[in-house]
Amino acid sequence: MRVLINWILSALAVWVVSQFVPGFHVKGAVSALIAALPLTILTLGIFWFVINGLMLELAAAVVPGFRVDTFASAFWGGIILSLVNMLLRWLAGTSRKQD
Repeated sequence: MRVLINWILSALAVWVVSQFVPGFHVKGAVSALIAALPLTILTLGIFWFVINGLMLELAAAVVPGFRVDTFASAFWGGIILSLVNMLLRWLAGTSRKQD
């Protein structure tokens, strides 16, 4: 259940980023959910911002309705996406492990 909530929050974060980062476009909830999937699965912790940018570009290459114009847009989008994700997870109470 926690993975599903984090996936939905990641999709919401992708949409939020599309509202603020020029060159970052999402055409609906399905595109946001599919684009967020690699971010939910591949959280490596190393070079997080660059990896996020690359994953966003990869998602944009294969998801209809999701487009990122440049790597700079993907990079800044990845940074904002991480911050928005942290905030949403904190607000949803899923940011810490439960015993």
